[in-house]
Amino acid sequence: MKLTPLLSIIILTFFVVSGCSKSGNGELIGVKNKGNWKENTPLGMEFIPKGSYTLGPSDQEPNSAYTPTKTVSVEAFWMDDTEITNSEYRQFVNWVKESMARKMLSEQYSEFLIAEDKNGNPIDPPKINWDEKIEWDDPDYLTAMEDLYLPENERFYGKKEIDTRKLVYEFWWIDLQQAAKKRNRYNFEKQKYDGNVYNNDGELVPIVDRSSFIMHEQVHVYPDTLVWIADFTYSYNEPLANYYFSHPGFYDYPVVGITWEQAKAFCHWRSKLQNDFLENKQKTTVNDYRLPTEAEWEYAARGGKNNAMYPWGNYYSRNNRYDYMANFKPLRGNYVDDEGMTAMEVGSFEQNDFCLYDMSGNVAEWTNDAFDEAAYEYIHDLNPSLGYNARPDDPPVMKRKVVRGGSWKDIASNIRASTRNFEYQDSAKSYIGFRCVRSSFNPSFSNKKYW
Repeated sequence: MKLTPLLSIIILTFFVVSGCSKSGNGELIGVKNKGNWKENTPLGMEFIPKGSYTLGPSDQEPNSAYTPTKTVSVEAFWMDDTEITNSEYRQFVNWVKESMARKMLSEQYSEFLIAEDKNGNPIDPPKINWDEKIEWDDPDYLTAMEDLYLPENERFYGKKEIDTRKLVYEFWWIDLQQAAKKRNRYNFEKQKYDGNVYNNDGELVPIVDRSSFIMHEQVHVYPDTLVWIADFTYSYNEPLANYYFSHPGFYDYPVVGITWEQAKAFCHWRSKLQNDFLENKQKTTVNDYRLPTEAEWEYAARGGKNNAMYPWGNYYSRNNRYDYMANFKPLRGNYVDDEGMTAMEVGSFEQNDFCLYDMSGNVAEWTNDAFDEAAYEYIHDLNPSLGYNARPDDPPVMKRKVVRGGSWKDIASNIRASTRNFEYQDSAKSYIGFRCVRSSFNPSFSNKKYW
């Protein structure tokens, strides 16, 4: 059969493509990805490009001569454009409440657990069935969930309410810091581990296997609403204690009364929520959500303007219209001159050049780092971080965590981009909240310019 020129080209192309797809020619071809991967923009987050800057106060700031600085570089990451709101944190609280309720109901009603996969293979341990509807008014269901509610003697006017003290988030994480130590590495010659590891109780125990690096935590998740009273002596703040977290009018206000440990638990839950969804869709998972390092926080707050005193890029707390640029305490005893009294709805002031709101004022924010006055002198200049998981028997000084940004109750000097402060990791305050970050390694965002 005589081949036409077009048919000859098609046949030749077929053999060339077929030859390229084979791996049996003794050449190094690598493992092919299943399609192209693209990192999508996370909802409510802004991309912070990689860069370098001088960590600490600029020369124009008061006392800068006595405060150390350090030139550092940070990798790209995503950051929440606002602080985590009451509404967003309530999603976490509601998830914990429903997961506990479903586990209680599953003891009598098997439909609240998934014990087999779609092929009939057993799932051990069984998974919570989130598709089964909970009838919260059903008397039989209420009996099964009785332990989730306040006991009768603690009810106010007999009202049956969830006992928020029992809302506990249980999670596991891998302690890579301990696993990375050379003395804790697997000994291939002896076929075992030789080192020791600190467990959840702060006890130094021999490493048995990989499970020794898996840490188990249980964290009470409900905010401490009484901070509005406890933080202020001789001050009437009972309405905020009663309604700030629960009233719809405050849903878009930053959540407060959150400890550093609760903020970390929220980040873990948010990561699991995202990656469980992606795995169910057979998609590539993403980096975990976490609290920002101190260096990441200051870099993001500056918005690319490395020598500016405030996130909005100048040395003054007002703009050219004489309006205050953040929610803070502008004058002695005058909290309302900036239009706020206490915390305000997130995003009430202009964003910085990284499109982030409230990096100064409103509420101060937890970071991941432990606090040390001399940290700048010894932290690394590449992605610096002073991460430390405090043990139960550590002295209080070891449980200090860096807090950044200042709050609605702070004066102007405390809301500068370089100002450092700390609070103890188990403390909750009416003026401290948080926002999350997520590491990024997608080069498609690297050329995006913000300034």
